[in-house]
Amino acid sequence: MVSRTPAFLILLPPLATLAQCGESDPCVPSGLLDPDAAPLDSGAWYRPQVETSWEIQLTGALDTSYDVDVYDVDLFDTSDADFDRLHSQGAVILCYFSAGTAEEWRDDYDQFEDCAIGNPVAGWPGEYWLDIRAENVVEIMQARLDYARDRGCDGVDPDNVDGYTNATGFDLSADDQRAYNKFLANEAHQRGLSVALKNDNSQVDELVAYYDLMVNEECHAYDECDPLHVFVANGKPVFNIEYANTEAAALDMASTLCPEALADDFRTLIMPMALDGSWRVGCDDYTGEGN
Repeated sequence: MVSRTPAFLILLPPLATLAQCGESDPCVPSGLLDPDAAPLDSGAWYRPQVETSWEIQLTGALDTSYDVDVYDVDLFDTSDADFDRLHSQGAVILCYFSAGTAEEWRDDYDQFEDCAIGNPVAGWPGEYWLDIRAENVVEIMQARLDYARDRGCDGVDPDNVDGYTNATGFDLSADDQRAYNKFLANEAHQRGLSVALKNDNSQVDELVAYYDLMVNEECHAYDECDPLHVFVANGKPVFNIEYANTEAAALDMASTLCPEALADDFRTLIMPMALDGSWRVGCDDYTGEGN
């Protein structure tokens, strides 16, 4: 989870099916959240490989100069021109959005019902945990996935899908999270979108069959990389981000971190937490000679 400041706002289509106050309870558990849902195993969506290269930038003027297979960019703030530029150079576009929190600056924020909005996210002003069981939340996420498909995203990177391990203000269980994360994956695949599992390290064994890749933040920093090996074992990449305050600090980190990442066959980038494109150290390019 990183700081995200909108460069501009993009209007989402209205949610015609969203329950209106007085008609029904928008925060009843959605019938679409089936903990026993089977994964979709056939379709035309993009399937990255373990060795797939990537770049992520969620804020700032987008640097499209990297020769990588996949760009992970903000669903709402990335311009149409940048979409066209990335596609013209053959890049696959993975679109970031938050699936577990509501952000005040997003144009669809007022579509979240009060009963679905929980505690503030610590350290991220204007962002609040969601009751992922609520019909209201499920419908908004379906609309976001529709928008991702219609914008030309090739896949999605839904963030904050580990609310059950946080103080959300709701009594979310591991089963609730597992059902929601299966829903997100299947809904993405139904729209022809590849989908990344983000940071839900405790449920990777149950969810690896549903997801095409893992996007992880700081598994090396917190000694949490071992569970992620199941993705590589299943022929799916682990896109790993480690954060540093300066490029110099990142280069120092790389001397010990990159050999471990390469041995794990992870695609590791060391970057500023703002993910603003100001600098990056990629372990795939690491030589140990001042790189």
